[in-house]
Amino acid sequence: MNLAAELAVRAARHGWRDRTAYLTKSARVSHGQVHDLAARAAQVLAGLGVGPGRRVLLALPDGPEWIITFLAAARLGAVPVLTNPALPAADHAHLVQECEVALIVAEEPLLSRFADRTTIEVGHLMARAATASVARAHPVRPDAPLYIQYTSGTTGRPAGVVHRHGDLAHHHRAVAAHMLRIRATDVSLSVSKLFFAYGFGNSLVYPLYTGSAAVLLADRPSPARIEELADRFAVTVLHAVPSALAHLTAEASPAAFDRVRVAVSAGEPLRPSLADRACRLLGAPVLDELGSTEAGGAFCAQTLAHAVPGTVGKALPGFRVEVRDARNRQVTTPGVEGDLWASGPTLMAGYLQQPARTADVLRDGWLRTGDRAALDEHGNVVHAGRADDLEMVGGITVSPLEIERVLDDHAAVRESAVAAVPDERGATKLRAFVVALDRSDHDVVARELLAEARQRLAPFKVPRSVEFVPALPRTATGKLQRFVLRTGRP
Repeated sequence: MNLAAELAVRAARHGWRDRTAYLTKSARVSHGQVHDLAARAAQVLAGLGVGPGRRVLLALPDGPEWIITFLAAARLGAVPVLTNPALPAADHAHLVQECEVALIVAEEPLLSRFADRTTIEVGHLMARAATASVARAHPVRPDAPLYIQYTSGTTGRPAGVVHRHGDLAHHHRAVAAHMLRIRATDVSLSVSKLFFAYGFGNSLVYPLYTGSAAVLLADRPSPARIEELADRFAVTVLHAVPSALAHLTAEASPAAFDRVRVAVSAGEPLRPSLADRACRLLGAPVLDELGSTEAGGAFCAQTLAHAVPGTVGKALPGFRVEVRDARNRQVTTPGVEGDLWASGPTLMAGYLQQPARTADVLRDGWLRTGDRAALDEHGNVVHAGRADDLEMVGGITVSPLEIERVLDDHAAVRESAVAAVPDERGATKLRAFVVALDRSDHDVVARELLAEARQRLAPFKVPRSVEFVPALPRTATGKLQRFVLRTGRP
């Protein structure tokens, strides 16, 4: 099999070639155009020395050209390396060296940083592809490397994760078919970008496997931009992160989302209060999912058929999850928290050139996800945050998520985060960082928040202070950078 050839055949077999695959502010591209141009772009890449096993760095903003270049490399049996085009030059240089990249595809402004490597400007690639012949698809086994994707780096230097040609079909079955029931008539919009595992599934895997369409954005969309695009393109499936949903509920109008039938939240725990606000805004269910770069996407989620508020549902088809204690024993007692482990057909073989780090998270076909979780009485997974998010205060380990759920229930709070911050003597004290929904009197809101926390939480979990901030520090994927808050200078 070869993924690129398989998807092209699938589009023809199901009659999708003339259906719109991708929408941008200036173009509509059909499924047939995507696959035809990818087959021709592959011939151009082959002329530049790209072949089976060679690695091609994609340093591109989201757009049809991204999809076409990815499929072109895959058609040759080459391995695209997915990267954020906004990374610093030093980070790109590290990826190029670590992955032994043979070719870089980028826009003109970035090409100068790769002067010592073979490069091609993406517009030039597309222009040459328009008149090139069709490249033959290189046959590969399902377990052959397809692409390398880097982790977000929230717990250390980003690590390269290799995924295979056979992985994408599993994600389609688990998420697009089972969880979301995506059909050819759907139009998706993803806040997360293609170079992240979440965005890759949303904007490449699900549309190409279902014949549906996806809106692609080169930039990071504001709430107003999301609202405008959802209305203009009649979006039916919205993929977001909790921070984006928080801003939407504060700034957007429900009328723009009247054709949305389902939304997805990922990247961080979705607080019940925010889920309720988002459901009211969108007039549709908001499903929480949990995944990772190491798993290639979601492995556990609520679904249209089964969504218990306050949980991330159960393992998706093909996957298993377990909660384990500190001695690596499975925990089945409801409400008892432990480390979350996952297994399934799309787990990475390992981190690129990092065997020790691989051995730390992969054991006997199971992935230690780095998440903390418990099971409810029906076997649903209750996410308790990342293991490295736990705070130590006065010798006691505290989960900030429990505190943040209390703070987020206040009508004046858009979002909050709690961290242990050292005081002038070096003693750590819990501080709540709050983004307000409006211009309410901050002193009054702070007193109300602390009073509510004292009523609902154990004394050692009550923040000592509340600081109002315009925004919380986040990664490009929208994940909270709690380590920044711990400095006391967000």
